[in-house]
Parts: sequence; C-alpha cells; structure tokens
Amino acid sequence: MRSIRLFICLFFWIPVLKAQEVTFIKAEQITTWKKNTSDTIYIINFWATWCKPCLEEMPSFERIGEEFKDQKVRVLLVSNDFKKQIDVKLKPYMIEKGIRNKMYWMNEPDPNKWIELVDPNWGGSIPATLIIKGSEGKRKFFAGPLSYEELKDIILQMKP
Repeated sequence: MRSIRLFICLFFWIPVLKAQEVTFIKAEQITTWKKNTSDTIYIINFWATWCKPCLEEMPSFERIGEEFKDQKVRVLLVSNDFKKQIDVKLKPYMIEKGIRNKMYWMNEPDPNKWIELVDPNWGGSIPATLIIKGSEGKRKFFAGPLSYEELKDIILQMKP
C-alpha cells in the first residue's frame, strides 16, 4: 500500500518538478529584452529568496502572470540568489509556492556588469522591476516592492 501512495505522489509531482526550471542568463539578455520591438509587455522582476520584501511581493507577480497569461504580458523573474542556493533554496521555494512565471538566474560574477544595463540610476537593491513594451518604446523602472494593484495599473496604462 505504501508503494502505491509513493507512486501516486511521484506521478502527480513529476510535472510540477519538471516545470520548475531555472534558466541561466548573461548580462546581454537584459539588452536583448530592452531592444525587443514586440507589442508584448515584459515585466522583469529582480529578486531573491533571502529578501523579505521580494517574497512579500511574489504573490502579486504570480497573480499578474496568471491573470494575463492569455494576453501579451510576460512576467520574467530574475533571481539574485547565490549560485549554491539554486538547488537548496530557489527551486524548493518555486515548488512550495507553485511559481509558474519564467525563472532566470543571472550568471555573472560581477553585478556591476549588468545592474547599470537594467537602469543607469539603479543602485542594485532588490526588489526591483523593469517593465518594457518595446513596440512603443515604453520602459519603466521601479526600485522597491510593487503591489498587485500597482502592477495591474501599469499594465493597463501600457496596453493599447
């Protein structure tokens, strides 16, 4: 009986575990996102599991991602966790909280190489969010946490 329960648990958890991927990116990815000319709104959130305000705002990003999943809105999460924490903190957090938005990890040893690419006035504190709609040349940057209502208002202002 125990083995049947284990099989059932694994059967239902395998798709969830597989969906929890972290894509490693380099600084150039920020430039690519900023130069994008599509009419999709990209919400790029810089965060970490050790950052309390980041964790408090994460449900807002998940809610936005779910609410706008069938529209031209994409939530991209860029983790600033330490590399050694990806498997022991980041991925378990993603599974525990059911994170569905695309997860990235900045694979750069020197944060100064990419922080200025996000916004020249950004000092590197997190959470921080860059919102882009390339087709209209719209770009907004926010240092500090954002609520669901704030995110939704920004999206609605950027939509046609």
